[in-house]
Amino acid sequence: MKFIVNGGKQLSGEIDVRGSKNAATPILAATLLTDRTCVIKNLPLIGDVLIVINILEELGADIEWIDERSIRIKNNEFDPFDLPRDLVRKIRSSILLIGPILARYGKIKLNTPGGCHIGVRPMDAHFDAFKDLGFNVDYDEKEDLYTVQKGGESLKKITLKEFSVTATENLLMYGAMNPGLQIEIAATEPHVVDLGKFISKLGAEIEGLGTHDIKVNKGIDAGGGDVEHNITSDYIEAGTYIVLAAATKSNLRIKNVPVGDLVIPLLKLRESNLIYEIDGKDVIVKGAESELVSPGKIMTQPHPGFPSDLQAPFGVLATQARGTTKIFDTLYEGRLKYLYELDKMGAAVEILGPHRAIIKGPKHLHGKNVESLDLRAGATLIIAALVAEGESTLHGVEQIDRGYEKIEERLSAIGADIKRI
Repeated sequence: MKFIVNGGKQLSGEIDVRGSKNAATPILAATLLTDRTCVIKNLPLIGDVLIVINILEELGADIEWIDERSIRIKNNEFDPFDLPRDLVRKIRSSILLIGPILARYGKIKLNTPGGCHIGVRPMDAHFDAFKDLGFNVDYDEKEDLYTVQKGGESLKKITLKEFSVTATENLLMYGAMNPGLQIEIAATEPHVVDLGKFISKLGAEIEGLGTHDIKVNKGIDAGGGDVEHNITSDYIEAGTYIVLAAATKSNLRIKNVPVGDLVIPLLKLRESNLIYEIDGKDVIVKGAESELVSPGKIMTQPHPGFPSDLQAPFGVLATQARGTTKIFDTLYEGRLKYLYELDKMGAAVEILGPHRAIIKGPKHLHGKNVESLDLRAGATLIIAALVAEGESTLHGVEQIDRGYEKIEERLSAIGADIKRI
């Protein structure tokens, strides 16, 4: 599939932010911890979330859609040792099955998860942590199959080698049935916190949630009634739409924004001379009234620093801002590949290596044939195409569908000329 985009138009109106993909996938996995009925609300209807739901159904979960974005799920009878290989290989989020299945059954067989090609994302942080918890890890190269099962003595304090979000989430889920577990060098991203809130609703008591030192003092309750949880809004999607308004010089109201999760990106937008107001959970962007300048430097860091997932949208914004912007993505060596596509469109880009680049602006972008290389790059190139003069063709939109729900319909509603082919 592809998008045909005619750019150069100002947008207007309002756009809602959906539930967080990165919160929904671990919370869905965490329902495996219990045989209680779980009602999960505010689910984004996107590829990764629907695949996780399909995996749970394949395992035997009883799932019922109770409205457009809410499901009722019960996992009292399921087979944890027959994970669907093809579905597991489609998304990185399938790695989140490790924690709850090991917590409940002590063994898992898992093929290498898939996901975006943004650089090396090894599973070492996960497997090293579970080795410290007394598990043996074996890999069958021919079958591309990991077998993890309980072996020796378990440590109670696990120190991660890096601020790994998914490793922190897997350990949180494991600790939910193995209280006393302490996680050092834990990730603090909003979706980690949302997972912790869901596990707490199952009866767990978690100390230090949202800090780099987490301890599960009490495990989940064995019984109880239904558990209901509302997925937090997606701060990355919110940031993407704010940048969209700024780059296209549009006046937009972005609704349901988790403002507290966007402190550094919003600061960078202030430094860029973007005029915006915060009205409760809404951000009102006055892009038409803003004269953008370079914020100087964008450097990604673990939360609460500048998120890597917003680096690319800010790269497009830099093409429309006066001055030179230095981009430094510290996390993934594939994150800057979108700049080759922006270069085709007329951006003044100098790529200094896999982690560093310089963008000079403002530059007029022109419609071209471009490729969606990963989820965030795809959303970024939609912004670029809406900024550009003329028609752009964006290929590989399946990547975008993994993280942004019906994006062409929602953008059309605010005046964008975008069609799915």
